[in-house]
Formats: sequence, structure tokens, C-alpha cells
Amino acid sequence: MKKYKIALAGNPNVGKSTIFNILTGLRQHTGNWSGKTVENVMGKYTYKNKKYEIYDLPGTYSLNTYSYEEKVAKDFIINEKIDTTVVICNAVCLERTLNLALQMLDITSNIIVVVNLLDEAKKKNISIDIDKLSNILGVPVIGTSAINKDGIKLLKDTIDNSVNNKNLKVNKGINTKYVILECHKICKSVVKIENDNYIKRERKVDKILTNKVTGIPIMLLILFGIFWLTIVGSNYPSDILFDFFSYLEDPLYNFFSFLPASINNILIFGLYKTTAWVVSVMFPPMLIFFPLFTILEDIGLLPRIAFNLDTFFCKCNSCGKQALTMCMGIGCNAVGVTGARIIDSKRERLLAILTNSFMPCNGRYPTIIAVITMFLIGNNRGILSSIVSALILVLIIIVSIIMTFIVNKILSKTILKGDNVSFILELSDYRRIRIVPIIIRSIIDRTLYVLGRALLVAAPAGVIIYLITNYTINGFNILSILTDFFNSFGLLMGLDGVILLAFLLGMPANEIVMPIMLMIYLGTNTLTDYDNINSLKTILVDNGWTISTAISFIIFTVFHFPCSTTVLTIKKETNSWYYALIAFILPTIIGIILCILINTII
Repeated sequence: MKKYKIALAGNPNVGKSTIFNILTGLRQHTGNWSGKTVENVMGKYTYKNKKYEIYDLPGTYSLNTYSYEEKVAKDFIINEKIDTTVVICNAVCLERTLNLALQMLDITSNIIVVVNLLDEAKKKNISIDIDKLSNILGVPVIGTSAINKDGIKLLKDTIDNSVNNKNLKVNKGINTKYVILECHKICKSVVKIENDNYIKRERKVDKILTNKVTGIPIMLLILFGIFWLTIVGSNYPSDILFDFFSYLEDPLYNFFSFLPASINNILIFGLYKTTAWVVSVMFPPMLIFFPLFTILEDIGLLPRIAFNLDTFFCKCNSCGKQALTMCMGIGCNAVGVTGARIIDSKRERLLAILTNSFMPCNGRYPTIIAVITMFLIGNNRGILSSIVSALILVLIIIVSIIMTFIVNKILSKTILKGDNVSFILELSDYRRIRIVPIIIRSIIDRTLYVLGRALLVAAPAGVIIYLITNYTINGFNILSILTDFFNSFGLLMGLDGVILLAFLLGMPANEIVMPIMLMIYLGTNTLTDYDNINSLKTILVDNGWTISTAISFIIFTVFHFPCSTTVLTIKKETNSWYYALIAFILPTIIGIILCILINTII
């Protein structure tokens, strides 16, 4: 059975990956950030006794090789033996997205044009004469609504015809050297807007969301809402998971009783207890945060957040798209680092990677919230406590953003000198919330992905922590030796040796910093949970904690070295341990300086 190669090309946000998923049966993230189609993705399907290999090319606006994505797409089309190229356009903004199809006609004649999102166009009272467009272009044109799978069968038939050279014609009369002029003429003749009220309403909303006065306050209000819902909603599921894993501890220990006691202890009290803690603390907040974040992406708010912050980033010689990677970093710094692939300039991409860990990730929130509740809120509980915690978290995020701007400016004047490069930031159309795709994408693409990577480093870390706490060198406990070593420097920062050692041992996952501290303070030799917030505060106060200690602890929790998962991701993305080391050192130095200043003032 002969195989045929099909390339899918198109601008970001035209539904290209959705069509790819439907044709191949594979799930592929359908946004234009977080690196989802920055490299070629291949899938397969069989139709009418023919095998097809279909390649989802990077989303690109043109073939002028302005960005890395455009170069990848152009090189693939030219160098690979492609039987048919399917160019997908957006029915809502045909003139902008049709440019790519006309440019494609310059390098290949085997083209099928797909006008997607006809359902969105219909809602906005936009109609397109598909047959007339086909006659003008001289190539097959298919109208689709991929989300509803409308037109997919016709697309398959057209691809089948094209590989057999059936009914495939090319109009050599179009002068594609003047793409913009041609596009305007073509779209003027085939696109009809019956009523532009819908478009006017969107523009009114944009005037509010991207306004210099109202845009940023609305953005912060949305952020507050996400934090509040995450804080309120994650407590009970976390408690249930803690109880569940604690219940399994004894049965598991008994199950592995055939092993030597030393090995069994390492497996249960080291590996199992650490990974169970990470799952209990990380999983519930991510189940809430990532779907909420995906909603912002789905309905078109994230590009507008980037638009609002673009001016500030430009003043730092950086790129407004970094705002998107910062937002991803709030969920997970490793995801934020991979998200930097959307930035075209290598220098600006490095700026985004090196400063992403300045945003406190999902793993740091539980610890920060616990300390805020104990030392800054007092005896307030319930809704008031969660509201104040969310407000303080928003304040912390603002400080993190300001620090990101400052460090960007410093780096752009030192090791990453250069001017910011212009870029295209598309304010995608507002779309209705799609519950099922959001759940699938947030759980599979983000929650399970991040949790899996965290467990890969947390499991061996649990073994190391157990060995350090339970074994001695020349009769001296390794843990005590390390704690005494860090104590003097810790006191200078308003902390202590236990806290600094907990951060170092907690490098595999920020979630285990607090249980490591409790383990050392209580001398239990295994990760320790606390019954309630009051008992935790008592333990900390008994070990010398004050409000000054709490503030310094929060600062260092926000500004310290990224977790090992993020460091390894940085190395992979930059292909350099040099940049991974800089990303490790930068926030740590800033955290140390801020803690020393706070300890001196308070």
C-alpha cells in the first residue's frame, strides 16, 4: 500500500492542530504557545486503501523566514517530497490568513485551501463564497468547521483526488509577488459581512481589556480570582489524598516485609512517603489552576495580557510574548520555560527562560499560603482568610513581575545585549468555553505531564533524604552536620540552617520543603505532616520563628533556585549547562540579598 505525505500549514489560531487531531486520531494541543507545533509533528491515517502521513507544520504567518517557525515550515515544504499541502485559513479573518496560501503557490502547485472556523464566521454574520474563491485561486477550496467535524469527509476526498492528480488545477494568472494587494482584492470579492454588530461588540470589549487604565487592573482581578478558587478548592482534596496515602503506608510496609528492614524503610519512608506527599500537595491545586488557566487561553484573554505588558517588556529590551511564558510559569516553571519557544529572537527567548523562575510556581503556593495564614493573618479563618491570602499572593506576583522587568533590563545590558525585535502578537477571536477540550488539555497535557516529571525527580530525592537523615559519618549524623554548616549564613538572612537545608533537599520538588523542615525540627527521620495550622505554628515558634522569619521565608520561597525539573528543562531547551547555571544562580542571589535587607530592617 503506497504512502502519501501531506503537509498541514497555516497561521496560529486557525484550527490547524484540531484538523490534524481529527484526521489522525491523535490529541495535539490547539493553541499557539507552549511549543505545541514548533517542531514538525507527524500522524498517520488510512483512507480508501491509501496510507497517509500527515505533518502538522509550525504555525506561521508567512514564508519570509522571519522567525524560526517560518523557516522550519518553508524548509520542510521545499526539501521534503510532499504530495499535497493543505493550507488552513481562518474564515473570520480571511484576508490575513490567505496571505500564506498565496505565498505557498509560489513554491508548490499541489495545494488545497481549507477555510476553517465557518461556525465562528456565521456567528459574526460573515459569509464566504467558497466556490468563487476556488475559481479565483485555481485550487480546491474546502469550507470546514473542524470543532464540529463539518467538511472533514470532503477534505479527505479532496486529498485523495489531489494525490491522484484528479481535478487539481492551478491558476497561473495570480501574481503572488504582490500578495497583500491580491489578498485584498480576492477577499473583497468573496467575503460578505451582513451585520458587523458582533465585531463592534468585540472591539468594545477589547477597548476595555487592552486599555492602559483598565487592562492591568482587570488582569490582576482575574489573577486574584484564580488564586482564590485554587486556595479554597484544593484544601479538602489534599486532605483526602493525605489520609488515603497514610492508610496505605502500613499495608505496603507489610507487603514488602520479605525485604531486609533497611531496604523496606528506604522504599516506604523514603521513596513512597516523598512521592505521596508531592501528589497530595501538587495534584489538587493543579486540577483547579490549570483548567482555569486553559479557559483564559481558550477564550482569548492570554494574548491580551501579553498586549498589556508589551510596553513594559519593550522598555526592558525584551518581548511582549514573555508575558505568556510568565503566566505559564505561575502554573509550572518548567512549562513556562518550554513556552519560550514561541519567542522568535534567540536573545529574547533566553531572557524569558532565565527569568521564568522569578514567578512562584504552583508547588510553592501551599507553603506560602500556610506561612501567610499563620503569621500574617492571625486567627482569621474561612472566607476572609482565603481572600486575604489570595490578595497577598497577587501582591507577591506583582513583586515577581517587577523583579522580572529589572533582571531583564540588567541581562539585556550585560550578557544578553541587544535590541528587542518586532513580532506579531495576534489578538485571537473571543470564543465560547469548551468544557470537554479544556478538561482533556488541562489534565493530560499539563497536570499529568507536570506531575509525572515532578515524581521522576521526587522519588530518588526521597531515598536520598532518608539516607541523609538516618545514617552517620564517624558517629555524627549527616543531617546535623549539614544543618550546623548552614546555620550561621541562615541567621544572617533571618532564617536558620534547617530552613536552608530544607530548600536544598527540596530542590527536586518545592512541595517537600515544609515537610523536610518539620522532619528536622521534630527529629522524626522521615517526612512529617502536621495535624492543623495551629500545631504547625506551635512547632515553628518553638524553634525560633518570628514574623521576621516568616517574611524572610516567604521571600526566599519566591526567589530561590528553580526545582531540578526546571533546571533540566532549561538545559534541554538551551542545550547549555551555562544558561542552566545562570538560571539557578540569579534568583538565589536576589533572594539572599532581599532576605538580608529584610532581616536588617525588621
